[in-house]
Amino acid sequence: MKLLLLLALVGLAQGFQTRVPLRKMKSLRQRLQEQGLLESYLEQHPYNLAAKYFPGIAVEPLENYMDDEYFGTISIGTPPQEFTVVFDTGSSNLWVPSVFCSSPACRNHNRFNPAESSTFLSTNDTLFIAYGTGSMTGVLGYDTVNVAGINVRHQIFGLAETEPGDFFYYTPFDGILGLAFPSIASSGATPVFDNMIMENLMDRNLFSVYLSRDSQGGSFVLFGAIDPYYTTEGISWIPLSAETYWQITMESVSISETPVACSSGCQAIVDTGTTLLAVPIRAFRTLMRRLGASSSGEISCEAISNLPNLIFHINGKKFPVPPRAYVLRNNGYCTLGLQGMDVPTEEGELWILGDVFIREYYVIFDRANNKVGLSRLP
Repeated sequence: MKLLLLLALVGLAQGFQTRVPLRKMKSLRQRLQEQGLLESYLEQHPYNLAAKYFPGIAVEPLENYMDDEYFGTISIGTPPQEFTVVFDTGSSNLWVPSVFCSSPACRNHNRFNPAESSTFLSTNDTLFIAYGTGSMTGVLGYDTVNVAGINVRHQIFGLAETEPGDFFYYTPFDGILGLAFPSIASSGATPVFDNMIMENLMDRNLFSVYLSRDSQGGSFVLFGAIDPYYTTEGISWIPLSAETYWQITMESVSISETPVACSSGCQAIVDTGTTLLAVPIRAFRTLMRRLGASSSGEISCEAISNLPNLIFHINGKKFPVPPRAYVLRNNGYCTLGLQGMDVPTEEGELWILGDVFIREYYVIFDRANNKVGLSRLP
């Protein structure tokens, strides 16, 4: 289990393209284990992954902060004030802690000071974002946001005034930069990526994500372009079924050519802000049984070489996820990278294709055509 950190965002690549490099760090889970704090922390901070996707509530991906997160450095204001944020395709707001916040979690993170920015504009509008463990409240303001050399002027963002308990205290990120659609943005705030589009700041109105496996380096998010080095297997384009999250339709999920879940079709969200594969409860229990795992997801590390691929049938094509991807190793123990949840939708049950899935594919998030592109990695 790893923690991936987007390094300080670097300058423009060819044309209006921006590559955001990634590297890996210890996970929050590992750091709390080393300090003997993990068990008590989890008891005090129970979470419900499903809460993120209930319609009408903007809920951020902090439920999965324990294992894998993707972070990057952005700056806000003039002169720039730097913040580490989660780049999250499962939410739409940008927010960071502010000097008006006295919560414990704010005090040990970078805080935005509007008085030190000559380009800041205040509003009287408030921001409320619900979490599985509490809520964040704040105010909205406008300022220049810099993402890897792309200056987004007059960008609306949240200045946190309260953060839930000590929930954020141990997390290495300051705030969140959402990359989903405006329709799920809290307080009607225009997302950063939408302003990039409206201001013609990119060659193409898309971004792409490559997440390396294990200890490999080279992970990145690329704004405005598709890197052909990662598409040698071709790109499978999948139309979105909703312009909210990056949501698509799946036909079924199978093991060894046998359908085991989603047999009547279901919905799936491709979400960089979710660590695991989030699976409806009934399907989760079936997969645990078929893969020989305990009810908590633990599995013998020696059994990995004999496990089958999970096959996701999407838009008439097969997208396999091998056991090296869906089995997570940590301190000599092995667990399945799946989590049970239930979020019913009008279109059927909902799955979340998180980082366990994304690491197997170069993923293109195409807003110009409202499609997701998948290219299998070698």
